[in-house]
Formats: sequence, C-alpha cells, structure tokens
Amino acid sequence: MGLVQQFSAYSSWRSAVSGHLLSLHNWLVENELGDAQSELRLQQLLERLREDKLIIAFVAEFSRGKSELINAIFFGDYGNRILPSTAGRTTMCPTELLFEAGKPPAIELLPIETRSTNASVAEFKRFPEEWRVVELDTASAEAMHAALSRVGEQKLVSQELAAKLGFAIDAEGKSGLKPDAGGLVEIPCWRHAVINFPHPLLEQGLVILDTPGLNAIGAEPELTLSQLPNAHAILFILAADTGVTQSDLAVWRDHVNGARTRQKGRIAVLNKIDGLWDGIRSEAEIEAEISRQVKSTADTLELDAGHVFPVSAQKGLFAKISRDADLLVKSRLLALEQALTAELIPAKQDIVCDNTESEAADLIARTRALLETRRSGVAEQLGELSDLRGKNQSVIEYMMRKVKSEKDEFEKGLQRYYAVRSVFSQLTNNLYSHLGMDALREETRGTREAMLEARFTKSLRDAMKSFFRHVRANLGKSAGEISEITKMMEAMYERFSTEHGMKLAPPAPFSLLRYEKEIDRLEQGFNAHFNTLLNMVTHAKLGLTQRFFETVAIQVRRTFELINRDVDQWLRAVMAPLETQVREYQLQLKRRLESVKRIHQATDTLEDRVRELAQMQATLETQLAELNRIAATLRSTLHAEAQEGAALFQAA
Repeated sequence: MGLVQQFSAYSSWRSAVSGHLLSLHNWLVENELGDAQSELRLQQLLERLREDKLIIAFVAEFSRGKSELINAIFFGDYGNRILPSTAGRTTMCPTELLFEAGKPPAIELLPIETRSTNASVAEFKRFPEEWRVVELDTASAEAMHAALSRVGEQKLVSQELAAKLGFAIDAEGKSGLKPDAGGLVEIPCWRHAVINFPHPLLEQGLVILDTPGLNAIGAEPELTLSQLPNAHAILFILAADTGVTQSDLAVWRDHVNGARTRQKGRIAVLNKIDGLWDGIRSEAEIEAEISRQVKSTADTLELDAGHVFPVSAQKGLFAKISRDADLLVKSRLLALEQALTAELIPAKQDIVCDNTESEAADLIARTRALLETRRSGVAEQLGELSDLRGKNQSVIEYMMRKVKSEKDEFEKGLQRYYAVRSVFSQLTNNLYSHLGMDALREETRGTREAMLEARFTKSLRDAMKSFFRHVRANLGKSAGEISEITKMMEAMYERFSTEHGMKLAPPAPFSLLRYEKEIDRLEQGFNAHFNTLLNMVTHAKLGLTQRFFETVAIQVRRTFELINRDVDQWLRAVMAPLETQVREYQLQLKRRLESVKRIHQATDTLEDRVRELAQMQATLETQLAELNRIAATLRSTLHAEAQEGAALFQAA
C-alpha cells in the first residue's frame, strides 16, 4: 500500500473511531447515563479527531527540486503539477498547502511588510483583512498554475528596507542577499502563503509545509520555533549532483535537526539522480555512485543511511502522469513513499490511538462504575426485601431502623467529603494562580520592555533567561499543587471505598513533564538562533531578536493555554467519579428507606416492589453488557491497522 492509499486508510480509520465514539455518546444519552462533563469530554474528543492533521514539511536550499518532489509524492495522480516547479527559486515564502472546509479554493498571501512589526504569522491569521486573497479556478490547470506562481513573486528594495524586514545583506551573496549594480536587493513579496485546495488528501487532514531557502528560514522565527518542530515528518532535500554543500549543512544543523535529540521523522532525500543516467555509465557504475553518495550524505548529516533516499522527483512525477511503471521503479520514488508509509502514518496513528483510548477508557470506566454501583444497590435492596417475605411487622420495623441508621452514618461521613471539596477548591485556586494567563502576560510585557532597553548582547540574554526562569518557577509551583491534590484525592477515594463499599479506582495521575520539555525546547531553540545573530550589527540583531522573542512568547502562551485546558479536564475527572458515586449512594439509601417504609405501611406491596427491583436488575445487566460490547468494539477499532478500521466500523 502506497503513501496516498495508506493515508486514505488512516483517514477512514479515524472516521471509524469517531463513529464509535458518537455511538457511545448516543447510547449514554438514550440510557440517561451521561452528564455535562462526559458530554463535554466526548465532544472535545470528537473535535480533536475532526481537526487531526498530518503535517509533512519539506526543507531545502534553493533549486533542489523540493516543489517537484511534493508534486511527485502527493499529486502525481492529479495529472499535472500543482505547485510551480521551474529552474530557480519558485518557493520564496513558507507555504501551507491544506484544506479548510467552508472556505473557497484560494491563496492567502501575507505581505512581506508585516515583518516590520513584531507580530507573528499566527497572530496575523486572526485578521483576514491583512492578507491578499487570490481565488483558485480548480477547473483550469493553466489558471491554477498562474495563480500559484504568485507565491514566488519578488521585488527590488533598498538594502535598508531589506535589513529592517529581517534579511541579511552580503556583498558576496554567500551569507545573505547580494545587492545588484544599483545597490538594490531582491526580496520576496510575501511573508507567508496559505493555499486552500480541495484535494482528497488535503480534505482528509494532510498539511504540506513548503519552506523557502536558508535566508528566508533564518529570518522567520516561526518556522524553526513552531512550524518545523510541530511537523510529523521533515523531508530534507539535497541534490545528487552537489551532495551536501555548506549551505545545506547549515540549514540541516540550524533548522532541521537543531537541538533535537531524536532522528525520528527526519528523512534526507538525494534528488535528481537522473543526472547520472547519462547513457555512458553502466547500471553497476550508477548504482555504485548512488551508494557512495548515500553513505557520504549519511555520514555528513550524522544520519542513519536507511534514512537517506536517492530519487528522481521529476522522473517519478512523469512516470505517474504517463503511467510508466518501469520508469517509476527506476525513479526510486516508491522506496521513499514506502518509508513514509511504514514510519510516519503508523506513528501518527499510535499517538491518536493512545490519546483517544485513554479518554474513552476513563469515560467508560466511570459509566461502568456507576452501573455496577446501581446494580449492587438494587441487589442489596432485592435481598433485603426478599428476606422480608413472611416476616412480621417488628422485623420490618427493625429493617427500617437499620437502613435509616446507615443513612445517618453516611450523612455524617459526608462532612469529610464537604471538607475535602473545600480544600480541593483552595488548592485548585492556588494552581490556577500559578498557571494564570494574566501573570504570564505581565512577565511577557516586562521582558519585552527589558529587551527594548537593551543595548548589549548580555542584556538581551539576561532578559530571556529571566523570562524562562519565571515560567519554570510557575510550572514547579503548579507541580507541587498537583501533587497535593493527587495525594488528598487518593486518600479520600480509599476511605469512601473502604467505609461505604464504593467502586472507586485511584484517581488518574497528571504530569507537567511534557509541557516542561516544550519550554526547554523553546529556550534551546531561541538560544541556538540567538547565537547565530551575534555577528550582526546591533540594530539588526535587536530587531530580529525581538521578533524571535515574540514568537517564543506566543508559543509559551499556547503551551500555558494547553496546560490550563488539560489541568481543567484533569481536575474535573478527579472529582467527578467521587461526586457521582456519592450522589448515587445517597439515592440508593433513600430508595432503600422508602421501599421499607412503603412495605411497613402496606405489606401487600412487597411482591410488587420485588418484581420492580428484579426488572431494574435485569435492565442494569443488559446495560452493562451493552457498555462492554461498545467498549470492546471501540478498542478493537482503535488497535486495528488503518486499512482495517473502516471495515470494522461497517461490520459493527
């Protein structure tokens, strides 16, 4: 199964999982077993599945055949090139190729002049009026090509303006833009492009990130601090005729591998191997040359040789369009696609599976515990009433006193529950004070002011160190509060389980580790790029550093927003089972007392009540069986291979 087919299968699997979650939701509603919290959690889970994206980034220096490779892998079956692919620089700004339902096919272009502000691309996405919109006529290949070529538009500006917009200037053209005879430099017209295109793969959640060359990457912090790290796979494209050049190596070290410790999802592509098909060398000689280049590339990039793929994107694309199977094999494109298929999609599926299963399993466990509590209560009532058959009034009166005593005892135990709720509320408030967005905004404002006042490298560095120190301190305090809450709830769960026989599993743990690691990554990313700016003039360095900080600040804010969301869900999940069980236990005690009272007042209702309880018991047994069936079907679909997911859903 090829990459395109595998991704389609993954999309079907995801839809199947969503279908089963929706079935669970409907069943809970029909059986009146849901509550506001479970409703919210299921809706959030379904929303995450709907918005799930698979992001593949393509990174290369100019003229490595990057756009052609994108066309060959994803759009060969479309019958034409989607992205412009000609000699020279065709991708002049970061370009996202995606599909957003409800919006017409179009290209949204953000003017390069927006770099003069410190606002990030993510912030500008909230203001559609700042973007230039070019409609796409998907029925015309010529019109499509003409519209898409606008992504590569350039213009001549003064060196002063180019430097203000964050572009490095170099008279030799080696480490920056080279001025022409008139002293002008050529810069991209656009800072960022978003192409909304109704292609089947994009409609299923694929997002392709096409990046420009070294200079543009270095000047746009969002790429290295946010977009590239968040990509599920990065394809780094080299040219077989040049191997790894110094500029290639700089891009790899500074922007692709960076401070990351893992190589998973990092793939090097040696493109243009068709340049070796000169008709002079034998097949053996060509193979030997390709093998030598693969080894050399792997050694230079410190990458496993199995992650270096020699291909001919141009021949692979032509082979797909012309349906030439032999040429497609010779292009070696299939080997690259198979590698992506084998590593990327299963890894992505595992992540979605784990997250979904964890959430769904908790909801199902809570529902099962509720049903088992009800079943246990009904069974106890049924046993008590059955024992009353043929008994005199004094026995019935004794039973009524016994149930009332249990109820009174439980009411006394509730005082501890209310005390715990009060402490829980206090600890929760403390936790939110450490994770509060107001405090983060204030710290961001203070750091921004300190950077504006800075005139030296040390002052800039100190301002950033202080910012990250403050963020980590708040995370550390939050971790302490979470630990206290966890210990308190564990003790309460155990007490109520022991004293009142409630079916309460230990509360789910919560860790801030992944958020702490994200903060570490952001700081490492900033430091790495800060060090590359030391040779720049002070004004340019200050401006670019500030732009990097604004990007960092946005990423930290997003991280804290995620923490707040996840902490809120965890706090609800920790308290909700106890609250539900307490309410259910109170209700059961009330029903037991009422039953005995009714029988005390009119003994002839005993048999009617026994039959009623027996019917309730049977209904609960049926509900438990149905819940277990739903859980098993969902679990089976979650752990199925992607290509099997849809079939399982259809069969259910």
